[in-house]
Amino acid sequence: MIPQVSVPRERRTITLEVRRRELLTPGFARVTLGGPGVRDLVPAGGDQAVRLFFPREGQSELRMPTASNEAAWMVQVMLMPRTARPWVRNLTVRRLRPAEQEIDIEFALHGDSPMSAWVRRVRPGDQAGIFDLGTTYRPPAHTRGRLLVGDDSALPAVLAILEGDPDPVPTAVFLEVATAADVRPVPARAGVRVHWLSRDDESLRPGARALEAIRDAELPGGPLYAWVAGESRLATGVRRHLVDDRGVPKRDISFNGYWRLGRSTPG
Repeated sequence: MIPQVSVPRERRTITLEVRRRELLTPGFARVTLGGPGVRDLVPAGGDQAVRLFFPREGQSELRMPTASNEAAWMVQVMLMPRTARPWVRNLTVRRLRPAEQEIDIEFALHGDSPMSAWVRRVRPGDQAGIFDLGTTYRPPAHTRGRLLVGDDSALPAVLAILEGDPDPVPTAVFLEVATAADVRPVPARAGVRVHWLSRDDESLRPGARALEAIRDAELPGGPLYAWVAGESRLATGVRRHLVDDRGVPKRDISFNGYWRLGRSTPG
């Protein structure tokens, strides 16, 4: 599924250094990256995403592509020998502080995946790189209500959207996490209702509880704009329900299949 994306006019690959790492809950960690290159990242708000480049275990340094064109840098990375090629993953900028030359990125920690393993071993001074991907959170002017839905992988994006959206419209938020220990306080403006859902059962498919809750929920009055992200079936399932059962126009739904259960992300 390919969401509508607002892409910056100019962008380039940026190399930064790790400044801090913080465990937020058993399943989430925050890594702060910093350096002069942060000034080249134009704040876009909402779910501003970046490609994150980080070294594989055993690599002594981060080797970054130099091309600023999406297709060109991909070719550069794939032509690198595997011993030098970085891992690449898509993440959301949780917070951007240009004055401090810092950005925060939050990670959902899953087992021993390459990204989770890097987050657990990373230290201040280690290198990481980013490439701006733009945003998909684009509420149409005619809408009068919001629905935000995400699983663990989309939690940082939803929280960033809530912090950065000043529009005082009624908003329903459904956040699914692995365990109750990953639930945390969410400062929200008036009119925002946050519903936390924890699986607490490894046999449950990620996104299943959120999809079930949406089907039974009383949602804000329309016209409604929905932003949905996470495991592929969650994103497509919520979109299908909103269109078929609630009459929400497809154009008023942004849905993003960040990942698919049973399929690993290529490196």
